[in-house]
Amino acid sequence: MSATPQPPCVILNEPQLAENIGAVARVMANFGLSDLRMVRPRDGWPQPRAWASASGADWPLDNARIFDRLEDAVGDLQRLYATTARPRETRLPILTPLEAAGELHAAAGQELTTGLLFGGERAGLETADIALCQAIVTIPIDPRLRSLNLAQAVALNAYEWRMAIANEPPPAFREEAEPAAQAELIGLYEHLEGELEASGFFFPPEKTPSMVRNLRVILARSRLSLQEVRTLRGVITALTKGRGRVLARLAKERAEGRGRPEDG
Repeated sequence: MSATPQPPCVILNEPQLAENIGAVARVMANFGLSDLRMVRPRDGWPQPRAWASASGADWPLDNARIFDRLEDAVGDLQRLYATTARPRETRLPILTPLEAAGELHAAAGQELTTGLLFGGERAGLETADIALCQAIVTIPIDPRLRSLNLAQAVALNAYEWRMAIANEPPPAFREEAEPAAQAELIGLYEHLEGELEASGFFFPPEKTPSMVRNLRVILARSRLSLQEVRTLRGVITALTKGRGRVLARLAKERAEGRGRPEDG
């Protein structure tokens, strides 16, 4: 089984509030990101209020790296995407967080180093900052209020990254249950349909094909295991044997003269 792709790093360019930095660390930890880099934090570093806001997500803050220049912060990255609501003049591909996560996941699968660049709370990213990137990530928010809290923007992108690596079906309730093969399912269908036909269930006759189809769809949606198919066939057999016992009892009663007396 292949190793989990290396998550993108998060670069905060000139972040202002320690509380926002701590909130960013918290959502990074929520979604499996840990490499936090900051360029010229306004109030210097470290800032105790950031740890207080992180609510226990200390490791991104403990290992955060501080740079004087954005170029140095991103120098080792092979894929860098800028997150901004304003593409400005740069002619770069514009992606949603979902699309960006898919591309970053593919790049990480090729063992490329990746990162997401976020601007400061006041002014966002400048054109020169965006020009260092290979694509722009824009969150499709309502145009009446385009601004997002810094941690919110990180959270939306981190969530999509997490979904890119974890978007697999949950394990079956009983992992040991062997799925039924089509031959087993067809055997169940035909067994059930044969007994229903014998009991007069399919009426009027011209509706039989659609009724059979509906029954098969109901059973198919259940994604039955082999054991479940066998259990259901046992249920059908038990019910039909019960019906047979009733018919045999009635026949015996008639033969012994204990049935319903004849009229007249």
